[in-house]
Amino acid sequence: MKRALRNIGRFLAILALIALFYPVAGIGGSLIPVNNDWREPETGITLYVHDNGIHTGLVLPRRNEIADWSDLIRPEHLSDPRYASDHLLFGWGDRQFYLETPTWGDLRLSTAFAALFGSEASLVHVDHIAAPNAAEDLRAIRVTADQYREIAGAIRAQFALDESGASQPAGSYGPADTFYAAHGRYTAFRTCNEWTGAILRDSGIRIGAWTPFNSGVMRWFNAPAL
Repeated sequence: MKRALRNIGRFLAILALIALFYPVAGIGGSLIPVNNDWREPETGITLYVHDNGIHTGLVLPRRNEIADWSDLIRPEHLSDPRYASDHLLFGWGDRQFYLETPTWGDLRLSTAFAALFGSEASLVHVDHIAAPNAAEDLRAIRVTADQYREIAGAIRAQFALDESGASQPAGSYGPADTFYAAHGRYTAFRTCNEWTGAILRDSGIRIGAWTPFNSGVMRWFNAPAL
């Protein structure tokens, strides 16, 4: 019994250390710049970094001369195809967390705890939105054609396709969004926000070295002047 109690005590102590260290490491990692010499090109393609208060994602045109999403993201995947629009908001995350937490009022501690410790089941979440305007929660950035091609390619690679090469819809929250089966393991170290940060980082855009929190992503992109 004493040994069991000691083991429980050690486990709780480790959890307490993680709870203390993780936020500090996350904030610190997001402040360390990667690609620090990057500057927005004078001409290029505009995309947007979106923040809903917890999750970040990337808004891209549904179709342009570099990337066309028509083969993966189709109007008939929506519960109401009339909501298909000209821009797409891409996010990625844990399957259980996404499907069981349509609003933050639905969040359960057990769901969040399970996601933090890792899951092999992940989803790409795609919202159809109208042509966006930059806002506090929607930061515009301009990238080169090569950078845009790399960003679009990285997002495309997350989709888990079936044997015919088609995407696999996996439910929705409403008429204008669809979840798709995805690749990748969600953990406390590879969160939805670090997914956004890594895609931008790997394409050469200046951002923090590790961005597990939404604020760590958004701090690198200017809000529009009021």
